[in-house]
Amino acid sequence: MEARAIAKYVRISPLKVNFICREITGKQVDEALSILKFTPKKGARILEKVLDSAVANAENNLNLDRDNLYVSSAYANEGPRMKRWRPKAKGMAYPIIKRSSHIGVVVEEKE
Repeated sequence: MEARAIAKYVRISPLKVNFICREITGKQVDEALSILKFTPKKGARILEKVLDSAVANAENNLNLDRDNLYVSSAYANEGPRMKRWRPKAKGMAYPIIKRSSHIGVVVEEKE
C-alpha cells in the first residue's frame, strides 16, 4: 500500500527541488528526514514538510507502521509560471520567468 502527499503551487523552481528528491528516493523514512534536516536548501525544508504529511497519511489513513515505510518516489513537477518584464536598453523589455512547482512524495511499506 502507498500513501502520498502533494504541495501545489510552491514558489521554487522544480529544478532546485529535484536535486534533493533524488537524494531521498529509496531511503527509509527516518533516514530521509535526517538527510533533509541537514541539507541547507530551501527545497529541503519544503520537501521535509511534504514527507511528514505523507507519513502522517500512511499512519492515520492506512494504518501502516512507520518503521516499515520507505520513500518510493519523490518528485517536483512544473507548476504555472509568472511572467514579469524588466526594462532594457533602447526601449526593449526583458522577460523574467518566476517558476513554481508541485512537489509530491509517495511512501510505501516494505514487505
